[in-house]
Amino acid sequence: MKFTKMQGAGNDYVYVDCFANPMPADPAKLATLVADRHYGIGGDGLILVCPSDKADARMRMFNADGSESEMCGNGVRCVAKFVHDHGIARKTPLKIETGNGVLEIALEVKNGKAERATVDMGRPILEAAKIPVSLQGLAADARVVDVPLFDHVPQESFAGWMQKVGLEPKMTCVSMGNPHVTIYVRDIAAVPLEQIGPVLENAPIFPRRINVHFVQVHGPGEVTMRTWERGSGITLACGTGASAVCVSGALTGRHGRHVLAHLPGGDLELRWAENDHVFMTGPAVEVFTGEIEIN
Repeated sequence: MKFTKMQGAGNDYVYVDCFANPMPADPAKLATLVADRHYGIGGDGLILVCPSDKADARMRMFNADGSESEMCGNGVRCVAKFVHDHGIARKTPLKIETGNGVLEIALEVKNGKAERATVDMGRPILEAAKIPVSLQGLAADARVVDVPLFDHVPQESFAGWMQKVGLEPKMTCVSMGNPHVTIYVRDIAAVPLEQIGPVLENAPIFPRRINVHFVQVHGPGEVTMRTWERGSGITLACGTGASAVCVSGALTGRHGRHVLAHLPGGDLELRWAENDHVFMTGPAVEVFTGEIEIN
């Protein structure tokens, strides 16, 4: 099987061109094989670049554990670069079909290659039932904004490090086509993400699991964030997550609607525009191409 390895702010996936190659028979199983960093190619998952009857291409994204996700912000930038650079549709903006609808992506092209992209991520979903989040006593159409964390998640999970990191025991939940929870801290480097990430991801209040983000605010337009991704674990970046963090901070008054997010793999620029759409700008990089034998 031919593949292309790509990354956006360190969020790396194995990409398969389903314009030129047949659709894998079992993409969920394939994702677990190719994502393995010791016995496979290595990555946060698998992304299929497929034909679409609605857009220039369709993205199907599978996490490292084989679960299919609706959207990937860093992934969709790389899909747009792949579509442009490989001659599937050499234009900008491009339209890419995702599990969260058709998204428009404007490319920054240099010497015939796309280097950065701005994605119209669409409107954030804020109603609890649509994220989804299930909180006792909360109406289905209510917003989950600065909700007391320990009313819904056992405080024991945070014992021993809560005060050290300056945890604010509140959570804000947003969907950008996939679900996210944001929690704020004073010292993000000290958060034991490998310990608390899976606890929050699989908490009963999140019926479809959730992507977890801890955030340190530096000012009205700058944050640092770390992510535990649903189905993949710790990742260097999460584009939908950065978009959700932008919305969460604006909703709670912690920063403005335009923010620079520092992630372990690089920076993303986010803007929650007046038309209610979130725009995300960041890099898209092709790392290498190759072939792998799949038994």
